[in-house]
Amino acid sequence: MSEFLIQFNSISKFFGKVIALKDVTMKVKKGEIMCLLGDNGAGKSTLIKTLSGVHKPDEGEIIVEGKNTIFDSPKDALDMGIATVYQDFFKTFDIDKANNIAAERMGQIGIDVRDPSQAVGTMSGGERQCLAISRAIYFGAKVLVLDEPTSALGVHQASVVLKYIVKAASQGLAVILITHNVHHAYPVGNGFTVLNRGKSLGTYPKKDLSREKLLSMMAGGEELDKLEVELQEMDRFNKTN
Repeated sequence: MSEFLIQFNSISKFFGKVIALKDVTMKVKKGEIMCLLGDNGAGKSTLIKTLSGVHKPDEGEIIVEGKNTIFDSPKDALDMGIATVYQDFFKTFDIDKANNIAAERMGQIGIDVRDPSQAVGTMSGGERQCLAISRAIYFGAKVLVLDEPTSALGVHQASVVLKYIVKAASQGLAVILITHNVHHAYPVGNGFTVLNRGKSLGTYPKKDLSREKLLSMMAGGEELDKLEVELQEMDRFNKTN
């Protein structure tokens, strides 16, 4: 049995001539939080949809609990224990039985629900994210994929959500946290995969990557350094002519 709950091996996805993903590899262990980072257009959304069964990879393989897997639909991914929480998740959830389950499960991870009959649409963004996480755990998720869970939240609510993400991992889930916010990812992540224009810049354990280096990679540090050199060359050329 593999030590990794889920593996992406050399995944590529094409839309006509557009290369959405090229040769992306990522592996996540049980109880680990892998942060997937990248700017807009980096390929994060395509990777999420490939992982959750919306897209099929054109190249490469997905391995779940040591078995090579093909998802024909999002239901296939759910049946394999892969739960994806998108930014625009459910808006209402006020059925009596669900209320009791929600209160119980959220209580188990330390979330105090004021009123279990409260419609989800009236909750704060942080509360809705925490409810979505507890719901995924209740339905047997083994891999929890979170799409920008803190992007629209204030500092306090974001910290609450991040705390419950850590709790979910402590219960044995493999967590893939998709974000563009290094300051949210770095405190909770065990590993970091950075995408740029559909390609992976690598996967790094936390011990091998400082926050400053991660910020530089996200900001396109190497490209900016190259641009600075080119501008200096142009400046020297203009001064000598």
